[in-house]
Amino acid sequence: MLIGVPTEIKTQEHRVGMTPASVREAVHHGHQVIVQSGAGAGIDLDDTLYRDAGADIVDSAEEVFAKADMVVKVKEPQPQETAMLREGQVLFTYLHLAPDPTLTKGMLDSGCVGIAYETVTDIRGGLPLLSPMSEVAGRMSIQAGAHCLEMEQGGRGMLLGGVPGVAAAKVVILGGGVVGTNAARMAMGLEAHVTVIDKSLPRLYELDLQFGPMLNTIFSTVDAIEDHVAGADLVVGAVLVRGGAAPKLVSREMIKKMRRGAVIVDVSIDQGGCFETAKPTTHDNPTYRVDDVVHYCVSNMPGAVARTSTFALNNATLPFIVALANKGYKQALLDDPHLKNGLNVHHGQLTYEAVASDQGRDYVSADDVLA
Repeated sequence: MLIGVPTEIKTQEHRVGMTPASVREAVHHGHQVIVQSGAGAGIDLDDTLYRDAGADIVDSAEEVFAKADMVVKVKEPQPQETAMLREGQVLFTYLHLAPDPTLTKGMLDSGCVGIAYETVTDIRGGLPLLSPMSEVAGRMSIQAGAHCLEMEQGGRGMLLGGVPGVAAAKVVILGGGVVGTNAARMAMGLEAHVTVIDKSLPRLYELDLQFGPMLNTIFSTVDAIEDHVAGADLVVGAVLVRGGAAPKLVSREMIKKMRRGAVIVDVSIDQGGCFETAKPTTHDNPTYRVDDVVHYCVSNMPGAVARTSTFALNNATLPFIVALANKGYKQALLDDPHLKNGLNVHHGQLTYEAVASDQGRDYVSADDVLA
């Protein structure tokens, strides 16, 4: 199979779909890899490293999309990339289709086969290709939130952990999954007062066993969210509905009740965000204010630590890339029900039910389209 790796073009996105080590592994299995010149330059993976790994370097994204049987990326295709997709071409990347009807239409119109990292599952019911970036984003959410609490960023002027004799900040985390757990770990490490709110009692029990009395765990109700958000200095949105749009857990009215200079960090923004006032921002212009509350809603947070993120992501994606290349996408999906769960778009048909439900589109199961 001919695998193509283009340069990411989303604002301030320096991750790359395959590292030189991943390229070498694909070549070892008998496949050809083409990489757009400069694709890894932002994280010190220059063209020479890719050539040494066995890749051919091409000048443009147009050449990658025109030649590749399978395109491996990091972020969802931007409009100019969607226009280059073609019938039957496999696209393996994060898609996050639920909050983006325009992207969904472009993917369907192209006739491509879209396999989304974020909906591939594992035997434990986890999301193995989302988890590495969720770990990064969860940890970064506390770094970003602590920075936004500084006066110069419009915040309350609080040090997250306080100092002896001065109270630490109150951090509320909505969701106790991978993002929430990593956010809690970082916030507690900085000695903040941390509360995790989740609707799963078993998950709250696990977090209580893991962190003990340092962590306050609360069962999720509208009343609990309203009460804790109002008193928080930093609120992290870490809610995930697998493949679907995030629920709006925090209303505009709740935001109005927060303290002046409080901060929200919406890690769920890739799936539409869990704050009613959230809208996607970029690393170039990461924040805005609503009712004197600072909003940090960068939709590709792990891109800020692109080198760490790229290697963490490739560790998870490489076995699936090799399987898709070795077997062809159809056989690979039929052989692995967990990889099959990643199929979102297939030759003009929408094959992920949560996306279809959110957008009011027709849905055809992956089993039916692959039969």
